[in-house]
Amino acid sequence: MSMDQDLGVAQPPDGGEADADPLTIGDLARRAGVSTAVLRMWESRHGFPVARRLASGHRRYAEGDVALVRQVLRRKAAGVRLEVAIAEVAASAAPARPSIFAELRRRHPALAVHRLRKSTLIALSWAIEDECCAVAERPVLFGAFQRGRFYEASAARWSELARVARAAVVFADTWDPGAHGGPGPIRVDLEPNAPLRREWAVVCDARDSTACLSAWELPGQAATPDRDRVFETLWTVDPVVVRDAARVAASIAGGAGLGAAGPLLAELAEPPAPGTTAPAVTALLNRVVAYVDRLT
Repeated sequence: MSMDQDLGVAQPPDGGEADADPLTIGDLARRAGVSTAVLRMWESRHGFPVARRLASGHRRYAEGDVALVRQVLRRKAAGVRLEVAIAEVAASAAPARPSIFAELRRRHPALAVHRLRKSTLIALSWAIEDECCAVAERPVLFGAFQRGRFYEASAARWSELARVARAAVVFADTWDPGAHGGPGPIRVDLEPNAPLRREWAVVCDARDSTACLSAWELPGQAATPDRDRVFETLWTVDPVVVRDAARVAASIAGGAGLGAAGPLLAELAEPPAPGTTAPAVTALLNRVVAYVDRLT
């Protein structure tokens, strides 16, 4: 299977994926031995189990979700608090697709996707980063940069962001060996075949400010100047989508061996706060417009 197929972006939201996630919520409840009302409560409060939403709004689940729900029930029966049991199970399970973009498209197929040049992505990223640094209270931050050398241009910005964050994690293919363990965000190496190597992402999850940008690079651009490379892009301030992006990123970090991912997933198992207010959205858009005007 090609990476493009693995990302799932060449398929329409409900096309070609129904067989991959064949279970309705009733099927999952019956096979796991729990009521549909309990599953809906878990999803609304803890973001678990993760459903793929059809365009109709109906939930669909993978076969592996049956075992995950049963694990939570066993841990809960052993006396573990529900939110802790869910976080433990989520941390032990590899993400369905180790891709922030693909997971957001799967979970939220109604999100608008646009083709943008890298220069525009830089403007969006800087606006989100600046707004998080300016107003967010102890955010959880993730950034995906594709290449370690791309990150170096933003290293100073992210060192400042890490100072105000509860947690800050960045992903890239390889890093300068001397950079690990220094000040700034935690740096996670991506395996050679990791889909996230083709992605760009900025995720800011805080009680008072939420935003995320996720994009994947279209293939066949080897000869395209760097700033003109085109990405399929989505971005949002919806706290539910942002929390999903943060959970996926933390799961990818855990899969890459980051020990701090487990406690972080436990924190992200809680339901998101109301999120960004209308004035905050306006402030963010003003920053976006200013940076786009500057870079174009």
